[in-house]
Amino acid sequence: MRMSTIWQGVLPAITTPFDADLAIDHDFVTRHVNWLVGHGCKGIIPCGSLGEGATLSFDEKVALIRTCVAAAAGRVPVIPGIAALSTDEAVRLARASAEAGCGGLMVLPPYVYSSDWREMKAHVGAVIAATALPCMLYNNPPAYKTDFSAAQVAELAAEHTNLEAVKESSGDSRRVTALVALLGERVRVGVGLDDMVCEGVAAGAEFWVAGTVNALPKESVAQFELAKAGRWDEARALYRWHLPLLRLDTVVKFVQLIKLIQQEAGMGHERVRAPRLELVGAEREEALATIRKALRERPVL
Repeated sequence: MRMSTIWQGVLPAITTPFDADLAIDHDFVTRHVNWLVGHGCKGIIPCGSLGEGATLSFDEKVALIRTCVAAAAGRVPVIPGIAALSTDEAVRLARASAEAGCGGLMVLPPYVYSSDWREMKAHVGAVIAATALPCMLYNNPPAYKTDFSAAQVAELAAEHTNLEAVKESSGDSRRVTALVALLGERVRVGVGLDDMVCEGVAAGAEFWVAGTVNALPKESVAQFELAKAGRWDEARALYRWHLPLLRLDTVVKFVQLIKLIQQEAGMGHERVRAPRLELVGAEREEALATIRKALRERPVL
Protein backbone atom coordinates (compact mmCIF):
# COMPACT_ATOMS: atom_id res chain seq x y z
CA MET A 1 0.00 0.00 0.00
CA ARG A 2 1.07 3.60 -0.52
CA MET A 3 1.23 5.56 2.73
CA SER A 4 0.06 9.18 2.69
CA THR A 5 2.57 11.84 3.66
CA ILE A 6 0.51 13.70 6.25
CA TRP A 7 1.93 11.93 9.31
CA GLN A 8 5.01 14.05 9.89
CA GLY A 9 6.31 16.98 11.89
CA VAL A 10 4.33 18.93 14.46
CA LEU A 11 0.55 18.61 14.20
CA PRO A 12 -1.16 21.06 16.57
CA ALA A 13 -4.26 19.84 18.38
CA ILE A 14 -5.77 23.30 18.37
CA THR A 15 -7.78 24.87 21.15
CA THR A 16 -11.24 26.18 20.29
CA PRO A 17 -11.43 29.95 20.86
CA PHE A 18 -14.62 31.42 22.26
CA ASP A 19 -15.92 34.97 22.21
CA ALA A 20 -17.46 36.72 25.21
CA ASP A 21 -20.72 34.81 24.63
CA LEU A 22 -18.82 31.50 24.43
CA ALA A 23 -19.59 31.08 20.74
CA ILE A 24 -16.74 29.89 18.51
CA ASP A 25 -14.61 32.82 17.38
CA HIS A 26 -14.10 31.85 13.74
CA ASP A 27 -12.08 34.97 12.92
CA PHE A 28 -9.53 33.99 15.55
CA VAL A 29 -9.51 30.39 14.29
CA THR A 30 -8.47 31.67 10.87
CA ARG A 31 -5.73 33.87 12.32
CA HIS A 32 -4.48 31.11 14.61
CA VAL A 33 -4.33 28.50 11.83
CA ASN A 34 -2.39 30.89 9.59
CA TRP A 35 0.03 31.66 12.44
CA LEU A 36 0.66 27.99 13.20
CA VAL A 37 1.18 27.07 9.55
CA GLY A 38 3.45 30.09 9.11
CA HIS A 39 5.67 28.78 11.90
CA GLY A 40 6.18 25.40 10.25
CA CYS A 41 3.40 23.22 11.63
CA LYS A 42 2.52 20.39 9.24
CA GLY A 43 -1.21 20.00 9.90
CA ILE A 44 -4.15 21.23 11.97
CA ILE A 45 -6.23 19.04 14.31
CA PRO A 46 -9.50 20.64 15.48
CA CYS A 47 -12.24 19.10 17.66
CA GLY A 48 -9.94 17.02 19.85
CA SER A 49 -9.74 16.80 23.63
CA LEU A 50 -7.76 20.03 23.82
CA GLY A 51 -10.32 21.60 21.49
CA GLU A 52 -13.09 20.88 24.01
CA GLY A 53 -14.73 18.68 21.41
CA ALA A 54 -17.15 17.17 23.92
CA THR A 55 -18.69 20.62 24.50
CA LEU A 56 -19.22 21.34 20.79
CA SER A 57 -22.43 20.43 19.00
CA PHE A 58 -22.29 18.45 15.76
CA ASP A 59 -23.01 21.58 13.71
CA GLU A 60 -20.38 23.59 15.59
CA LYS A 61 -17.78 20.92 14.86
CA VAL A 62 -18.61 20.93 11.16
CA ALA A 63 -18.46 24.73 11.02
CA LEU A 64 -15.12 24.76 12.87
CA ILE A 65 -13.70 22.12 10.53
CA ARG A 66 -14.77 24.13 7.49
CA THR A 67 -13.13 27.26 8.89
CA CYS A 68 -9.89 25.36 9.43
CA VAL A 69 -9.95 23.91 5.90
CA ALA A 70 -10.51 27.36 4.42
CA ALA A 71 -7.71 28.87 6.53
CA ALA A 72 -5.25 26.07 5.75
CA ALA A 73 -6.01 26.63 2.04
CA GLY A 74 -4.35 23.40 0.96
CA ARG A 75 -0.99 24.21 2.55
CA VAL A 76 -1.36 21.55 5.24
CA PRO A 77 -4.01 18.90 5.93
CA VAL A 78 -6.82 19.41 8.42
CA ILE A 79 -7.23 16.24 10.49
CA PRO A 80 -10.21 16.64 12.83
CA GLY A 81 -10.78 14.59 15.93
CA ILE A 82 -13.75 12.27 15.40
CA ALA A 83 -15.49 11.48 18.67
CA ALA A 84 -19.10 11.27 19.80
CA LEU A 85 -21.38 9.54 22.28
CA SER A 86 -22.65 7.20 19.56
CA THR A 87 -21.02 5.37 16.69
CA ASP A 88 -23.67 6.74 14.34
CA GLU A 89 -22.79 10.34 15.12
CA ALA A 90 -19.05 9.66 14.85
CA VAL A 91 -19.59 8.12 11.40
CA ARG A 92 -21.68 11.13 10.31
CA LEU A 93 -18.94 13.51 11.52
CA ALA A 94 -16.28 11.52 9.63
CA ARG A 95 -18.30 11.79 6.42
CA ALA A 96 -18.99 15.50 6.97
CA SER A 97 -15.24 16.04 7.45
CA ALA A 98 -14.49 14.31 4.16
CA GLU A 99 -17.09 16.47 2.41
CA ALA A 100 -15.50 19.59 3.95
CA GLY A 101 -12.15 18.78 2.34
CA CYS A 102 -10.18 17.36 5.26
CA GLY A 103 -6.95 15.49 4.59
CA GLY A 104 -7.33 12.85 7.28
CA LEU A 105 -9.12 11.88 10.48
CA MET A 106 -8.04 11.37 14.09
CA VAL A 107 -10.30 8.58 15.37
CA LEU A 108 -11.07 8.54 19.10
CA PRO A 109 -12.90 6.05 21.31
CA PRO A 110 -16.50 7.05 22.09
CA TYR A 111 -17.15 9.61 24.78
CA VAL A 112 -18.06 8.21 28.21
CA TYR A 113 -18.46 4.54 27.24
CA SER A 114 -15.43 2.26 27.56
CA SER A 115 -15.71 -1.50 27.25
CA ASP A 116 -13.92 -4.49 25.75
CA TRP A 117 -11.95 -4.89 22.56
CA ARG A 118 -14.91 -6.31 20.60
CA GLU A 119 -16.99 -3.18 21.15
CA MET A 120 -14.16 -0.67 20.81
CA LYS A 121 -12.93 -2.36 17.61
CA ALA A 122 -16.43 -2.18 16.15
CA HIS A 123 -16.71 1.52 16.99
CA VAL A 124 -13.37 2.74 15.65
CA GLY A 125 -13.59 0.32 12.72
CA ALA A 126 -16.90 1.84 11.66
CA VAL A 127 -15.41 5.34 11.76
CA ILE A 128 -12.28 4.33 9.85
CA ALA A 129 -14.39 2.58 7.21
CA ALA A 130 -16.79 5.53 6.84
CA THR A 131 -14.51 7.35 4.38
CA ALA A 132 -11.41 6.74 2.29
CA LEU A 133 -9.45 9.36 4.23
CA PRO A 134 -6.22 8.27 5.94
CA CYS A 135 -6.85 7.75 9.63
CA MET A 136 -4.91 8.05 12.86
CA LEU A 137 -6.07 6.07 15.89
CA TYR A 138 -5.91 8.02 19.14
CA ASN A 139 -4.74 5.91 22.08
CA ASN A 140 -5.14 7.76 25.38
CA PRO A 141 -6.01 5.28 28.14
CA PRO A 142 -5.70 7.80 31.02
CA ALA A 143 -8.38 10.04 29.45
CA TYR A 144 -10.65 7.58 27.64
CA LYS A 145 -10.19 4.40 29.72
CA THR A 146 -9.64 2.45 26.50
CA ASP A 147 -6.16 1.10 25.75
CA PHE A 148 -5.32 -0.08 22.23
CA SER A 149 -2.40 -2.50 22.39
CA ALA A 150 0.10 -2.88 19.56
CA ALA A 151 -1.48 -6.23 18.66
CA GLN A 152 -4.93 -4.66 18.48
CA VAL A 153 -3.65 -1.85 16.28
CA ALA A 154 -2.12 -4.46 13.99
CA GLU A 155 -5.47 -6.25 13.82
CA LEU A 156 -7.22 -3.03 12.83
CA ALA A 157 -4.53 -2.18 10.28
CA ALA A 158 -4.92 -5.60 8.65
CA GLU A 159 -8.63 -4.90 8.10
CA HIS A 160 -8.45 -1.19 7.17
CA THR A 161 -5.84 -0.06 4.67
CA ASN A 162 -6.56 3.59 5.47
CA LEU A 163 -5.51 3.20 9.12
CA GLU A 164 -2.08 4.72 8.75
CA ALA A 165 -1.06 6.17 12.10
CA VAL A 166 -1.41 6.03 15.87
CA LYS A 167 -1.27 8.92 18.31
CA GLU A 168 0.27 7.27 21.36
CA SER A 169 -0.69 9.04 24.59
CA SER A 170 -0.30 6.34 27.21
CA GLY A 171 2.70 8.22 28.63
CA ASP A 172 4.94 5.17 28.20
CA SER A 173 7.60 5.48 25.51
CA ARG A 174 7.85 1.67 25.47
CA ARG A 175 4.47 1.66 23.74
CA VAL A 176 6.05 3.58 20.86
CA THR A 177 8.81 0.98 20.73
CA ALA A 178 6.25 -1.86 20.71
CA LEU A 179 4.24 -0.30 17.88
CA VAL A 180 7.32 0.35 15.76
CA ALA A 181 8.65 -3.15 16.37
CA LEU A 182 5.39 -4.86 15.44
CA LEU A 183 4.13 -2.65 12.63
CA GLY A 184 7.33 -1.26 11.13
CA GLU A 185 6.51 0.96 8.15
CA ARG A 186 2.86 -0.13 8.03
CA VAL A 187 1.65 2.36 10.65
CA ARG A 188 3.31 5.63 11.58
CA VAL A 189 3.55 6.38 15.30
CA GLY A 190 3.24 9.83 16.81
CA VAL A 191 3.83 11.26 20.27
CA GLY A 192 0.60 12.39 21.89
CA LEU A 193 1.83 13.86 25.18
CA ASP A 194 3.92 17.01 25.18
CA ASP A 195 6.31 15.97 27.93
CA MET A 196 7.53 12.83 26.16
CA VAL A 197 8.38 14.30 22.77
CA CYS A 198 12.12 13.61 22.96
CA GLU A 199 11.62 10.15 24.45
CA GLY A 200 9.02 9.34 21.81
CA VAL A 201 11.19 10.45 18.91
CA ALA A 202 14.12 8.45 20.30
CA ALA A 203 11.82 5.40 20.35
CA GLY A 204 10.82 5.90 16.70
CA ALA A 205 7.92 8.38 16.62
CA GLU A 206 7.50 10.16 13.27
CA PHE A 207 5.29 13.06 14.34
CA TRP A 208 4.05 14.98 17.38
CA VAL A 209 0.41 15.85 18.08
CA ALA A 210 1.21 18.82 20.27
CA GLY A 211 -0.65 21.05 22.74
CA THR A 212 1.58 23.88 23.95
CA VAL A 213 2.36 24.55 20.28
CA ASN A 214 -0.88 26.60 20.33
CA ALA A 215 1.12 29.32 22.09
CA LEU A 216 4.70 28.39 21.17
CA PRO A 217 4.90 27.09 17.60
CA LYS A 218 8.46 28.25 16.91
CA GLU A 219 9.86 26.53 19.97
CA SER A 220 7.73 23.40 19.45
CA VAL A 221 8.78 22.93 15.84
CA ALA A 222 12.44 23.48 16.79
CA GLN A 223 12.14 20.97 19.65
CA PHE A 224 10.76 18.28 17.36
CA GLU A 225 13.15 18.93 14.48
CA LEU A 226 16.22 18.88 16.73
CA ALA A 227 15.13 15.54 18.18
CA LYS A 228 14.35 14.08 14.74
CA ALA A 229 17.76 15.19 13.48
CA GLY A 230 19.48 13.48 16.41
CA ARG A 231 20.94 16.77 17.63
CA TRP A 232 20.45 15.63 21.19
CA ASP A 233 22.59 18.18 23.04
CA GLU A 234 20.62 21.03 21.47
CA ALA A 235 17.33 19.17 21.85
CA ARG A 236 17.93 18.51 25.55
CA ALA A 237 18.88 22.13 26.20
CA LEU A 238 15.63 23.35 24.66
CA TYR A 239 13.73 20.54 26.40
CA ARG A 240 14.97 21.66 29.82
CA TRP A 241 13.53 25.12 29.21
CA HIS A 242 10.34 23.78 27.63
CA LEU A 243 9.53 21.01 30.10
CA PRO A 244 7.69 23.00 32.82
CA LEU A 245 5.25 24.17 30.14
CA LEU A 246 5.05 20.81 28.39
CA ARG A 247 4.01 19.20 31.67
CA LEU A 248 0.94 21.44 31.75
CA ASP A 249 -0.39 19.35 28.84
CA THR A 250 -0.60 16.22 30.99
CA VAL A 251 -2.91 17.19 33.86
CA VAL A 252 -6.69 17.29 34.23
CA LYS A 253 -6.94 21.05 33.59
CA PHE A 254 -4.67 21.00 30.54
CA VAL A 255 -7.21 22.92 28.45
CA GLN A 256 -7.38 25.81 30.90
CA LEU A 257 -3.60 25.82 31.30
CA ILE A 258 -2.76 25.81 27.60
CA LYS A 259 -5.31 28.54 26.93
CA LEU A 260 -3.69 30.53 29.75
CA ILE A 261 -0.28 30.11 28.08
CA GLN A 262 -1.84 31.37 24.85
CA GLN A 263 -3.24 34.41 26.63
CA GLU A 264 0.11 35.20 28.24
CA ALA A 265 1.86 34.77 24.89
CA GLY A 266 -0.60 37.13 23.20
CA MET A 267 -2.29 34.55 21.00
CA GLY A 268 -5.63 33.58 22.51
CA HIS A 269 -7.89 33.89 25.52
CA GLU A 270 -8.42 31.71 28.58
CA ARG A 271 -12.19 31.37 28.07
CA VAL A 272 -13.47 27.78 28.35
CA ARG A 273 -16.90 26.16 28.25
CA ALA A 274 -18.51 24.59 31.31
CA PRO A 275 -18.10 22.22 32.98
CA ARG A 276 -14.58 23.64 32.74
CA LEU A 277 -14.05 26.96 34.50
CA GLU A 278 -11.21 29.43 34.18
CA LEU A 279 -8.49 28.99 36.78
CA VAL A 280 -8.71 31.17 39.88
CA GLY A 281 -6.87 31.89 43.10
CA ALA A 282 -3.68 30.15 44.12
CA GLU A 283 -4.03 27.58 41.32
CA ARG A 284 -4.04 30.32 38.69
CA GLU A 285 -1.21 32.26 40.33
CA GLU A 286 0.98 29.16 40.49
CA ALA A 287 0.35 28.44 36.82
CA LEU A 288 1.04 32.06 35.87
CA ALA A 289 4.34 32.00 37.78
CA THR A 290 5.46 28.95 35.79
CA ILE A 291 4.30 30.40 32.48
CA ARG A 292 5.75 33.88 33.01
CA LYS A 293 9.11 32.52 34.16
CA ALA A 294 9.33 30.40 31.00
CA LEU A 295 8.35 33.33 28.76
CA ARG A 296 10.95 35.60 30.45
CA GLU A 297 13.62 32.96 29.85
CA ARG A 298 12.45 32.12 26.34
CA PRO A 299 15.48 31.03 24.29
CA VAL A 300 16.54 32.87 21.17
CA LEU A 301 16.18 30.46 18.23
